[in-house]
Amino acid sequence: MKDVLEYTNYRQYIADYYAEKKAKSAFTWQVLTRAAGFSSPVYLKYVSEGRFNLSEDAAARVASAMGLENYELDYFCEMVKFDHAKKDEEKKAIFNKMLAIADIHKVRIIEGDSFRYFESWKNPVLRELAPAMPGAKPLALAKACRPEVTAAEVSESLNFLLKSNFLQKDENGNYVQTEKSITTGPMDVTPLAVRGMHRQMGEFALDAIEGVSQDERHFSGLTLGVTRSAYDEIVQEIAAFRKKIIAIATRDDETDEVYRLNVQFFPMTKKSVKKG
Repeated sequence: MKDVLEYTNYRQYIADYYAEKKAKSAFTWQVLTRAAGFSSPVYLKYVSEGRFNLSEDAAARVASAMGLENYELDYFCEMVKFDHAKKDEEKKAIFNKMLAIADIHKVRIIEGDSFRYFESWKNPVLRELAPAMPGAKPLALAKACRPEVTAAEVSESLNFLLKSNFLQKDENGNYVQTEKSITTGPMDVTPLAVRGMHRQMGEFALDAIEGVSQDERHFSGLTLGVTRSAYDEIVQEIAAFRKKIIAIATRDDETDEVYRLNVQFFPMTKKSVKKG
């Protein structure tokens, strides 16, 4: 079984713990729930399935019942808080605590790199910009960014990109991409950072309306009345369109400039339109 610090979903950890114990002995949900101080023999089974939640006090008891101590117990309790948090800012703060615990104890959270990558717009921009400016120092890269950032921020981002293998250095010391494109996968945590990225990029798009000449940017939009089936089909078409755009952008090895494409399709009315 994986180290608890490699998990981001406490329900999955409970399920995996039970499965491992069950495979080696006559272990039951009742044994685990009683050890954690619950009267219902299947309470933790329901928790692992998402039917019930754990309180903070119960989280500590469950962690102890599974043999977790010290920083492992703290990490499990933070996972519980993360799962139950409602607001993105609260979730981000809790997940950063989880990352800090894992970093101190030299454990890599697989989703951690992806979360950190999408948490700041500077990472994807510099991943594209640095290879396009061979030999450029952080100050030159900083001045090339829109909006402009500091050389220290560029250095921090580049160090992260190298450490996480989003970029590498070639024999001449120039930055090269390890993959042509990066997209999100079916993870628990990454969408949280991506939502923040969308907010950042949406604000930059507003600034670009006035700050970028019309021959260097393209803005267009549609307002449509759709059914649910039409919505699903349009989303599929958007996904296919994004793949085509990626194919066009990545067929050339050189880059003249780094662009951002926002594809947004969202409701302007409530679902009660028909009832009205």
